[in-house]
Formats: sequence, C-alpha cells, structure tokens
Amino acid sequence: MGTVLDSHFLALTAIVTIGYQMFFFFVTALLRFDKVTDFAGSTNFVLLAILTLLLKGSWHFRQIVLTSLVVVWGLRLGIFLLMRILQWGEDNRFDDMRNNLAKLSVFWILQAVWVWTVSLPLTIVNASDRNPSVKPQDIIGWIMWFVGLTVEATADQQKLVFKNSPTNRGKWCNIGVWKYSRHPNYFGEILLWWGIFVASTPVLEDAEWLVVFGPVFLTLLLLFVSGIPLLETSANKRFGSVEEYRVYRSITSPLIPLPPALYGRLPVWFKLAFLFELPLYSHGIHHEGILS
Repeated sequence: MGTVLDSHFLALTAIVTIGYQMFFFFVTALLRFDKVTDFAGSTNFVLLAILTLLLKGSWHFRQIVLTSLVVVWGLRLGIFLLMRILQWGEDNRFDDMRNNLAKLSVFWILQAVWVWTVSLPLTIVNASDRNPSVKPQDIIGWIMWFVGLTVEATADQQKLVFKNSPTNRGKWCNIGVWKYSRHPNYFGEILLWWGIFVASTPVLEDAEWLVVFGPVFLTLLLLFVSGIPLLETSANKRFGSVEEYRVYRSITSPLIPLPPALYGRLPVWFKLAFLFELPLYSHGIHHEGILS
C-alpha cells in the first residue's frame, strides 16, 4: 500500500499516537475517569503495530512475527491492567493529578512519548522493504521476548493473587519471582523490548540504528523516572521502619532476578555498578545495614 506521510511511518505513528492519547486524556480530565490510563498506553502499541503492518502491506515473515509479539504483549498487559484497576478502584498515582490539569497533561504527554519511542524498532521493521532470511539475531530476540513476557506475566499474576488475599493486607509482595527481584515485572518488560530491538537489527541500516533509543528510553524511564523510583519511595514510606522489609531489600535485587543468598553477599559497589541498586531507591530507609 506504499507509504503514508513519510517512508518510515514516523510522522504517521506520531500523529496517531498523539490523537489516541489525547482522546483518553480528555476522557480522564473531563470525566475524572482514570481507569483507562494503562489500557490506553498498552493498546496504543497494538494500534501502531497493526496499522504499520497493514499500510506497508509487504507481509514479510519478520514483520508478521514482530507485530504478533507486540500485539500479544500489548493486549495481555492492557487487559490485565484494566481488569485490575476495575477491581481495585481508583488509581492512586492520580491522587494529586485529578485536580491539577498541568500535572495530568505532563503524564499523558510522557505516555505518548513512551509509546511512540519504544515502538520505533517495530515501526522501522514494518516500513522496510528489506527482507533478509532469518538470522541468529531474530532467534535471540524472540527468546528474549518470550522470557521477558513470561517473567512479566508471572510477576503480575503472583502479585495480584498476593494483594487479593486478606491475610496479606499491609504487606509487601515477596513470593514467587518477587523473592528474586523487587521489580520482576519491569525486568520482564525491559527484556522483551530489548528482544524486539535485537530481532529488528537484520533490517536496520545507517540512521535506522537510532531506533535503539526505544529500549534505551524505556530502560531509563523505568530505572530513573516513573517506574522503580516511585514504587521504591512508596514502599519505603510504608515499610521502611519494618526490620523484615529492610532485610528483604538487602538480599533482593531491585531489577535482575538473582538468588537472595547470592545477592545478599555481593559488595555494595558491585550492586551499584552492575545491578542497579541506586541510592535514589533508598529514600526513607534508615539503618538498613548493608545498604546504609
């Protein structure tokens, strides 16, 4: 079907993303209904994936596979988050935004940037005329995606079950994969999107390699901005005075799943340099021993 606006679909996907996010922003701002926020973000990925595949119309094997992987991820996450928020009620992240249009606008702008940027590897693949045979990078990328999705979905389900149990009210989740990582769902998401990038590399040329900014942006966002820092700060405020929680933090990796017995023995400098145990994650923690 050719190209629309530009040969790499960059302008098209930007316009579609802005329009899609603006629609849900108005729903949230006017109706004060923020239950569709995560659904809007996840399904936007699905929309861009299918749209670019259909518009190009090449139906290369790599395009079909990567589009399918993104669709599966987006639908699973979107439906899961929508059902969870409908069950739990209001999204606490928006407690200080519902009456502050500026803060709410910034959130939705950031979400639009997140969707468009992280989608870049698939956007370029679906816009490409190149169709090399399956390479080792494809296999490695697909495996990374599968492992990442499995970890993310498992972590989501385990935490949901944990939170829904009355006996766990007021506790932090430390079961299943949460024994090995304080944020295994984010580890899974980062891994699967790096997998999408790796699987896109056989078709990349010249400036197209800049799409690496997609997974880089996601990684930085979750490590330093809207992901782990917010959750760590919240958990530290709630449980920072609890000795068991401080022990859990000292022996549990913040991101990359590792056996607690191993992580607890690693030196502080190694955790900081290679395992993302950043000082900003310790706000609200006092007398933490190994991390203090």
